[in-house]
Amino acid sequence: MQVMEIKEISAYEEELANLFQEIVAAGASMNYLHPMQHKTATAYWHNVLSEHVRLFVGLLDGKIAGTVQLHLSDKENGHHRAEIAKLMTHPDAQRKGIARKLLQHAEQAARQEGRTLLLLDTEKQGPANVLYQSEGYVLYGEVPAFAQDAFGNYKDGNFYYKKLN
Repeated sequence: MQVMEIKEISAYEEELANLFQEIVAAGASMNYLHPMQHKTATAYWHNVLSEHVRLFVGLLDGKIAGTVQLHLSDKENGHHRAEIAKLMTHPDAQRKGIARKLLQHAEQAARQEGRTLLLLDTEKQGPANVLYQSEGYVLYGEVPAFAQDAFGNYKDGNFYYKKLN
């Protein structure tokens, strides 16, 4: 698998939109409800990139199999931190190390940006918890009914941090 940074959405718009729709259809809690309309997915990607957001994709056999975003804090007193967001792997490509490699790549990018603290949140009962804990993220809180899953069911949220060397 190859990791690549996307700096211009247009060439990858359809592939990213389709990936997002597949993730939501599989039930992932990604801030959207099922069925996710194609125009909603496309609009999302059009608004992602900024000077504070870096987008990385994992390519498997030349196709986008996953994504992760690094949101750099723009707060005057928060230039040391960033947030890991929208770590997603296509349902057909899960359990192949894609999410782990994307997460590690985002961490390296954070280091290059001079960030020393990473934050993220995930569904309490979701499979991503195992990944985050195995990569050294520390659980610092749980919030009941934090978000709805893709089907409208309320899910508790876990919040993690990781100090970077």
